[in-house]
Amino acid sequence: MRDLDISEVAKRSGVPASALRFYEEKGLIASIGRRGLKRLFDPGVLERLALIAVGRTAGFSLDEIASMFAPDGRPSLDRERLRAKADEIDRTIRRLGAMRDGLRHAAACPAPRHVECPTFQRILREASRPGSTRPGRGSLHQPPRRHPGKSQDLP
Repeated sequence: MRDLDISEVAKRSGVPASALRFYEEKGLIASIGRRGLKRLFDPGVLERLALIAVGRTAGFSLDEIASMFAPDGRPSLDRERLRAKADEIDRTIRRLGAMRDGLRHAAACPAPRHVECPTFQRILREASRPGSTRPGRGSLHQPPRRHPGKSQDLP
């Protein structure tokens, strides 16, 4: 495959040319020359941009991503750092899952007012506590069998 100019890289990768220039400035990618006024890149830059995109999606900063490349440009992944990020993502998933469950409960709650709902009160208490979704604590949403003044079971 022939060298790619910056507009081709932007088109193929979905990364705007301005971001490509910024990535080059940060040392994440490197152009190999110019064709007129346009930067040229080796086709391998597309794989590198895909790795950068995965890192960004996982929540790594650009500096963290930059440190994951060896001086020769090849990926050099720190497995412990990857495990730590996976653990962080697990905590975020639990927190967001609890929030989702709380919102669903609030939307379907048969209590006349949310402040009268024991589950909603527990959700508020849990949400106001730092670290309320630490590993092993489970979901915040465990609805009680009955609401005050109601005879029906909750779904």
